[in-house]
Amino acid sequence: MSKVAIVYWSGTGNTEAMAKAIEEGAKGAGGDVSLFEVESFKASSVPDYDGLIFGCPAMGDEVLEEGSFEPLFTDAEKHLSGKPVALFGSYGWGGGAWMESWVERTKGDGAKLFSDGLIVENAPGDAELADCRKLGEEFVKAL
Repeated sequence: MSKVAIVYWSGTGNTEAMAKAIEEGAKGAGGDVSLFEVESFKASSVPDYDGLIFGCPAMGDEVLEEGSFEPLFTDAEKHLSGKPVALFGSYGWGGGAWMESWVERTKGDGAKLFSDGLIVENAPGDAELADCRKLGEEFVKAL
């Protein structure tokens, strides 16, 4: 059974809803899944997991949340080489440039990026939540 951490930050609840749907899909595929709000996860724990799924919405000028998520992700980057990683998040405006930058950054860390990131505009509806469950399921099956 693959051990997976889903680590997210959510300001409005949109990214949290996505994280919970991803968790459902990953558990449904047989993964040993732990869901963490960013404040309760330590970057030093990254090596303890077979794969990681990070979630953060776009903030400001389409950047990662700077108060707690960005510092955690920066610390985690030194452990991502060779590690399977998936990214997700929501946005309220813009076209997803924050995800494109985050994907390139994560590839540069040497992570085995699972996809080009799952993004949802505003609150996820039924179709978007189904996409989230599918991401969790397929991620676990690929490990």
